[in-house]
Amino acid sequence: MDEGIYSRPEDQRAGTDLVVVLHGYGSNPERMLGWFDQLPATATGVALRGHMDVGGDHGWFLLDYFLTNDFAQVVAAAQKVFDWQDRYALGYRSISLLGHSQGMAMATTLHRLRPGSYATVVGLSGFVLSNELLSLTDVSPQDGAGVPFFWGRDPCDVVINSASVAYTREWLQENTILTARTYPEMGHGFGDDERRDVRSFYRHYLPGDSAS
Repeated sequence: MDEGIYSRPEDQRAGTDLVVVLHGYGSNPERMLGWFDQLPATATGVALRGHMDVGGDHGWFLLDYFLTNDFAQVVAAAQKVFDWQDRYALGYRSISLLGHSQGMAMATTLHRLRPGSYATVVGLSGFVLSNELLSLTDVSPQDGAGVPFFWGRDPCDVVINSASVAYTREWLQENTILTARTYPEMGHGFGDDERRDVRSFYRHYLPGDSAS
């Protein structure tokens, strides 16, 4: 995995709040760079590229229409991000995650495998993986691992099936400090109202933003 695409030069990153941005299946980090504009002045964004080739674009692990997956591939993808994090995500005040579509599945999986490591998580038009082994790692908020989580989606998004939406809602309600918003007619992309709400979420929850 390459170093990533950053929102600011290297000599301006130390001591900021790092937000790791994860694209969806069949996408790329360049399509996620607009989210850098929603970050507070105290943050640094970095968009990572999934290691799997998907028709010339990229993904994190194979998915079918029903969002089924090979859990070994999921764990391998997560480990690649952890390896990147352990090498490059040093000297920051905090680390947060933002993922779109499959990137939301990656973001929640990273949080589940390393609970307490992330200051915030933002999930956009995506889902949480339903997996028995992964569920064994879950720690409820009363045990100290509740993370502030923003979940934004179009309720009529046809890409994420209803069973995945139902599981995602249940998991987020039980395991995070949840802010959930819906955006009718947004589809599987992004919308201005969603961007505004994510910006407000960061203003409230990122630890360093009160200093800006």
